Amino acid sequence: MPNTIPMYVFTGFLESGKTKFIQETLEDERFNAGEKTLLLVFEEGEEEYDISTYPSQNVYIETMDYEGLSEEKLEALRKKHHAERVIVELNGMHLAADFYLKTPDTWQIAQEVMFADANTFLSYNQNMRQLTVDKLAGAELVVFNRMAPGTDVMEYHKIARAVNRRINILYEYTDGTTKQDDIEDPLPFDLNAPVVKIEDEDYALFYRDITEEPDKYKGKTVEFKGQVARLRKEKEGMFAPGRFVMTCCEADITFMGLPCRFVGAEGLKARSWVMVKAEVEVRYHSLYRGVGPILNAISISPAVPAEQQVATF
Repeated sequence: MPNTIPMYVFTGFLESGKTKFIQETLEDERFNAGEKTLLLVFEEGEEEYDISTYPSQNVYIETMDYEGLSEEKLEALRKKHHAERVIVELNGMHLAADFYLKTPDTWQIAQEVMFADANTFLSYNQNMRQLTVDKLAGAELVVFNRMAPGTDVMEYHKIARAVNRRINILYEYTDGTTKQDDIEDPLPFDLNAPVVKIEDEDYALFYRDITEEPDKYKGKTVEFKGQVARLRKEKEGMFAPGRFVMTCCEADITFMGLPCRFVGAEGLKARSWVMVKAEVEVRYHSLYRGVGPILNAISISPAVPAEQQVATF
């Protein structure tokens, strides 16, 4: 896209370390080499920005709130400062997804990082799960800081990777050391088996994995239980078996299905439960607005409903 503006987005709850990180990043001449930078701040914490320490003074700070936020206002601010890039410190009590809906099309995410205070993160996740999931879902890196040496990191790891399997995780300890997360996440099903059998409780993980990395399923035979769904504007001989999946709370329950070729598709009753055995191919489909997994049915048979009718991660 011509005239694309890179956008660096930093998320996390209040006092999670966002401001300190951005300040130190802008003090680094390898990052701040003179580019005109618009710094949008949606949250005021104890830390403050000190422009005098930057190797380049072409940083323009605008403190904003979400009320009345629009593409036009954001682009007007960028033009006001002739900014070549944008850095955003988001308020942890707002959804990052909502902010992105209000950014100009020419603003493209270059990097999104989440910061979390290890002492409060588990409480936030328990009490404000939707906000936590929102931040983890889009981040390429989450930094758990202020962590006591010797802390068992498995719970932090599980929460982050359950939302975003590709997210990188960094632990910053109070003694000044840091550690990259290197915990392996084995899949609960065997991709090398003649038939990759998906248990009912693993459907959500299977769906996310096959849609994120379809090529590793190409040519494989999979078997899983799902409900019948129709595909809009689709030709005869196809349907979409899948499950209703809850990512974080009841408000975000969504049907997640896979396009499937089956000659008897028209005779299947919507919402009925079926056992699907199919071979996977990878090609373009409008459901993905791009390339994704397509199932070629080997057999479709009636099935009893899953014990938990809404799948979770």
